[in-house]
Amino acid sequence: MRTIVIIGASKGIGKAIANQQLETNKVVAICRTKPEYTHPNLTFHQLDVLTDTLPEIDQIDSLVYCPGSINLKPISSLTLQDFRNDYEINVIGAVKAIQKYLPVLKKGKQPAILLFSTVAAKLGMPYHASVAAAKGAVEGLVKTIGAELATVVRINAIAPTITETPLAASILRNDRIKETMAERHPMKDYLQPEEVATLANYLLSDQAKSISGQIFQMDYGIVTFKM
Repeated sequence: MRTIVIIGASKGIGKAIANQQLETNKVVAICRTKPEYTHPNLTFHQLDVLTDTLPEIDQIDSLVYCPGSINLKPISSLTLQDFRNDYEINVIGAVKAIQKYLPVLKKGKQPAILLFSTVAAKLGMPYHASVAAAKGAVEGLVKTIGAELATVVRINAIAPTITETPLAASILRNDRIKETMAERHPMKDYLQPEEVATLANYLLSDQAKSISGQIFQMDYGIVTFKM
């Protein structure tokens, strides 16, 4: 049984990853809000990763950092503080967690780190300047840390298109908008968190032991295809 630390496991993609992992592994959830689910294999720490001290954990085989932001504004409306906030949430929080837990991860079984980017880091999308800049930094981290730790710890990232989570609820706020959003994608759909969790859990598994430093687009064709 492996130990998976998931930061941001109370909702959305983090919750979906935890639910898929809990049947076979121990999950340590680090979140600002208490998860609505329970399980004998679940341990919970309530804190803010940006401001609080991360807990000591004796065994870690995989680290997943899920916190993110959707801060969509025209560049003329974005403040420097918007950029700082998105960078803190998406990049600094991930770096803090990696630096904290890397010594324990190095002792884990086939250890792996998983971060999250966005399709907006590859596809030019209006009003995404702040989040795309932050997620571009995440992708740079994956490449650099992957090379640095190539012999000891794997690291990858998933770059999803819009996913039906609480974070995206203000965008996917009614059926008409959901239909429009699906139509925008060449494959005529958008993501559910369980789909992302399935790829996440593969990347954390021993079956993916040859894969590191990669960014995986889950895009329903919106980045890859021109229709």
